[in-house]
Amino acid sequence: MERLEADLVVIGAGVIGLAVARACARKGRDVIVLEAEDLIASHTSSRNSEVIHAGLYYPKDSLKARFCVEGRRKLYAYLEDHGVTYRNCGKLVVAHPDEAGRLEDILARARENGVEDLNIIPGVEARRMEPALAEDIDAAIHSPVSGIFDSHGYFLALQGELEDAGGMIAFGTPVTDGARTAGGVELITGGESPSKITARTVINCAGHRAIELARLIDADIDLPEPHYVKGSYFSILGKTPFSRLIYPMPGRASLGLHLTVDLSGRGRLGPDAQWLPDDAKPPFDYRVDPARAPLFYESARRYWPGLPDGALAPDYAGVRPKIVKQGEPSGDFMIREESEHLIHLIGIESPGLTSSLAIADHVADLLD
Repeated sequence: MERLEADLVVIGAGVIGLAVARACARKGRDVIVLEAEDLIASHTSSRNSEVIHAGLYYPKDSLKARFCVEGRRKLYAYLEDHGVTYRNCGKLVVAHPDEAGRLEDILARARENGVEDLNIIPGVEARRMEPALAEDIDAAIHSPVSGIFDSHGYFLALQGELEDAGGMIAFGTPVTDGARTAGGVELITGGESPSKITARTVINCAGHRAIELARLIDADIDLPEPHYVKGSYFSILGKTPFSRLIYPMPGRASLGLHLTVDLSGRGRLGPDAQWLPDDAKPPFDYRVDPARAPLFYESARRYWPGLPDGALAPDYAGVRPKIVKQGEPSGDFMIREESEHLIHLIGIESPGLTSSLAIADHVADLLD
């Protein structure tokens, strides 16, 4: 087994790992990213709605609220500066008469979080903006700062800047064991070239496996049990009569089965929220069950009654890492600075993509 020494090791080349590695490399750290797969961002990062979230829903002073709002502003600027395609299309959160009272609560929370330019509009105004909306939509929140973007182009830009700053990614290099040492962290890696790496600093951005790896490094660490929610998407065949993101009222586990239109004009519904068994562990089955289609038709027709029969086709699925049980509030991001040598990022689900640059800057600042 080869023995190596490293300054800073980031575990995981999803969007959070890439953003954190880039931020640290640009501050002069010598960064190696260990990625178990053979490509970047192959799990949670690339299996979502590609939405730029405004920051409407998250509790005041939570990390989700802070990093989503800050991250969204940074993300728009980054995409513009780096020529990554995006569309600031805006979003409607629509409510039926029995739900409309909750819009004021969402609006108040969003304004506490610093979200700009929000307002509640009557249903007639929402239908003027999006004529295909149901007649019984009573009111909606209009969020003009929400959008969509080319997430893969963003990942590649982060990777390029990481490498330009001297960092590197070791693909096919899963971390199989680890331990804290007096002056850092020791990691054991598998793959074609197993090695023992002694690192001055380790940042755990392993997504689905973050809690598992934290416990490998420190068996006595006090962390919640991991839980996972599978979210499936169905594509909409034919032309979609919407130009904005359409969201129903949020549930406990997700923001609801929403409608997005991607940069090519293709419509998509999802994700739903399917809690996996408590003993579920990665790797996950990302296949979409066609039998879930009736749920999608039923949910979408509450706000889009004109959705034709036969218009939905199974598309893709993702799995969100959760640190709360089914039925509990969605929980917050967890950033655990165990020492100057070790930081764990745990439960980084939505809005992690939008928040990624803000999370990265925060973590890099912890190392100063």
